[in-house]
Amino acid sequence: MLDILKGRSANGSNGEKVGLGSIRRPVIGLALGGGAARGFAHIGILRTLLSNGIVPDVVVGTSIGAVVGGAYATGQLDTFEEWGRSLQGMRNILGYLDIRLNGSGLIGGEKLATRLEEAIGQTLIEDLPVKFATVATEVRTGHEIWLTRGRVVDAMRASYALPGIFSPVLIGDRWLVDGALVNPVPVSAARALGAEIVIAANLSSDIFTHSTTIYSHGAMPTPVAPVAEEATAKRRFPRLFSPEKTMKREFFGGGGRPGISSVMVDAFNIMQDRITRARLAGDPPDMLITPRVGQFGWFDFHRAEDLIAHGARAAERALDSIQEAIHVLAPPPEGAAPKAAE
Repeated sequence: MLDILKGRSANGSNGEKVGLGSIRRPVIGLALGGGAARGFAHIGILRTLLSNGIVPDVVVGTSIGAVVGGAYATGQLDTFEEWGRSLQGMRNILGYLDIRLNGSGLIGGEKLATRLEEAIGQTLIEDLPVKFATVATEVRTGHEIWLTRGRVVDAMRASYALPGIFSPVLIGDRWLVDGALVNPVPVSAARALGAEIVIAANLSSDIFTHSTTIYSHGAMPTPVAPVAEEATAKRRFPRLFSPEKTMKREFFGGGGRPGISSVMVDAFNIMQDRITRARLAGDPPDMLITPRVGQFGWFDFHRAEDLIAHGARAAERALDSIQEAIHVLAPPPEGAAPKAAE
């Protein structure tokens, strides 16, 4: 009986004859939230759920959640995890950033898309063995778009196209960007696709726990003007200051000065946190898994191992509650006597 409550029946199906009759496992949905590199924690969450027999029937993801969810749905979770663990330094990460000085995003995204296509190919969402969807945002209207048909890779790209960083993705006649603008943890989409129990993973729960209002703030002392060392270095070593390398320095910042990426990501973080709180308050999941990953940056892709471990620990903390929810919603076997009121 425990095998049934944990997930599949003893023979792996949802409607096997067991004991007095047949029992149906509740439809389990998994809503994976956005968070860039922090999304590697989703791998640990999935691994823990699966190892305990909790197999999602519906998977919906936003941003990096769409990537991890798509990797699982297409049977490429091992490949994605192996790739993540191989990113051991910033040099590996920079290799995937095709910086562009024009267009509608600082990163074209073609290198990342090529890597995804190598693993997933032309697989269509409608051909997957589980219900899968990603959430994106239409640029001009702000519409929340649920991508439930077409190529999995295209749905992933649209969902993680962070405005200003990645170029928008054209699907059909709509230009789409990151779904975290409208639905950072897509509980509502998982329910709409038939999930009876929704397990959600929120990667931003511990980022702004100490945020407050600064009621009084004044000007700091006038900073000392920087010396013209960089200009001199540019004249002496022009090859070290190519437009692409200059853009990467501006992108990541340095010397205590935030770069373009950190300013945009921090702003996006604040917005996502506020939207997530509002959406989860209005449509809470049945179970919320909250990995403690606030100390990781959005571009800490080289810390995949630690992030996966954080996700696994968070899922382990929630296992008892998830199993209890499955037990409560699992209908009794046919022919079983109703349980007497206590």
